[in-house]
Amino acid sequence: MGWLFLKVLLVGVSFLGFLYPLVDFSISGKTDQKPNFVIILADDMGWGDLGANWAETKDTANLDKMASEGMRFVDFHAAASTCSPSRASLLTGRLGLRNGVTHNFAVTSVGGLPLNETTLAEVLQQAGYVTGMIGKWHLGHHGSYHPNFRGFDYYFGIPYSHDMGCTDTPGYNHPPCPACPRGDGPSRNPERDCYTDVALPLYENLNIVEQPVNLSSLAQKYAEKATQFIQHASASGRPFLLYVGLAHMHVPLSVTQLSADSQGRRPYNAGLREMDRLVGQIKDKVDHTARENTFLWFTGDNGPWAQKCELAGSVGPFTGSWQVHQGGSPAKQTTWEGGHRVPALAYWPGRVPVNVTSTALLSVLDIFPTVVALARASLPQSRHFDGQDASEVLFGHSQTGHRVLFHPNSGAAGEYGALQTVRLGHYKAFYVTGGAKACDGSIGPEQHHEPPLIFSLEDDPAERVPLDSGGAQYQTVLPKVRQALTDVLQDIANDNISRADYTQDPSVTPCCNPYQTACCCHTAEQTDFSTGGVSGN
Repeated sequence: MGWLFLKVLLVGVSFLGFLYPLVDFSISGKTDQKPNFVIILADDMGWGDLGANWAETKDTANLDKMASEGMRFVDFHAAASTCSPSRASLLTGRLGLRNGVTHNFAVTSVGGLPLNETTLAEVLQQAGYVTGMIGKWHLGHHGSYHPNFRGFDYYFGIPYSHDMGCTDTPGYNHPPCPACPRGDGPSRNPERDCYTDVALPLYENLNIVEQPVNLSSLAQKYAEKATQFIQHASASGRPFLLYVGLAHMHVPLSVTQLSADSQGRRPYNAGLREMDRLVGQIKDKVDHTARENTFLWFTGDNGPWAQKCELAGSVGPFTGSWQVHQGGSPAKQTTWEGGHRVPALAYWPGRVPVNVTSTALLSVLDIFPTVVALARASLPQSRHFDGQDASEVLFGHSQTGHRVLFHPNSGAAGEYGALQTVRLGHYKAFYVTGGAKACDGSIGPEQHHEPPLIFSLEDDPAERVPLDSGGAQYQTVLPKVRQALTDVLQDIANDNISRADYTQDPSVTPCCNPYQTACCCHTAEQTDFSTGGVSGN
């Protein structure tokens, strides 16, 4: 336990989350004016959920304002179309076949993002940055996989998705999470929407400060912690990195905070407004403290979770019509445009041009190398990267992004992480197709295509009709697609790759009191977690 206690002291654990932790801001004086970075990642947000993208959406006033004050990307993609792989790629700049994270980690997962992978936070920490992470992590919570051991000086949030736990206050969210069991109460319906009997924990650094977390106040807590971090870091003179992993727009959607102004809106729209206000609070804090020297990047981890029906977002025009006719959903977990084309905005007054729409083909993978370059830091050695430095695009000097982008299988079809969908210019080739679970419960069959289906997104953004395999356009594109896929697979084979540990053990479940089956804890009992209440020790 000695190493853990030392780490607790170093990261400055607060008491019960009421006081801001004693993160080391001691290096004062702005010496070289390195830029600050705020990266905000929405969860399960559709491309069409951003009003600036889709005129039917009226619930993102703050984000739309940010778009008018900065740059909007209309061909921006998640690195995978499900949670853990997308987040791992954001923090490493590498696809899952390289960093080892190809599917989601569970409440009982022993491992996480492999420890030999270097995170963006670790790179910037070495470059003199103070680093903070607010929100959903989902890259491992047991032992050394916790954010505080992956480069973040400060962490406040939940270790995975907020439907991965029960609650003490059912009924305020959609769909309703079940109440946590009391003692030896009867078992509950296995078809419940929140799929574990263990209460959802809220961490501050290595402390579990609330279990189960009160979801109805979580957004405001995130806003408060994020603005506090920005204030403290700005006042210190040290450059900072703040990564915010929002709970929105993942289900369950909390509505308690929204009742006063919901005006009959469906829960999803009300949740979208709450998320928009949260982002607005963070942006306002940046504007009032470090406006000219802070780069704010907003995007999403994947497309909407269509099986949640009216509680899922909008894919806009990217309807994946070919797959819809085959069955299932072409959104989250798929490589159709609705699954991984996500909203994205860049804001940096005086550096990023105002009210510009970029059509450059970019990805969440690009965040890592771009931020490292702007911070004047160095990329980790002895490994290859799938992202690219997008600075020239961000500053309005270029509209050229990726020539080729690969979309890994994310659960709907094919082996997890396999690269069987290839984007080449405005063409997109599928070697495997399949639909995720749809609102009606249907699942599209897995189909393999050799030669691949190829769509022209320039002419057919809805992916309705593939090119005629006998036509001249198809025959021109096909060898280029095959060569691109051969090249990336050879590059991965020659790379220093990692393997994630996906084993599970109930004993690694985060629990503030291991003697309570459901880990339901009261504030009065949470006085000292450094001597046995921290998960994984």
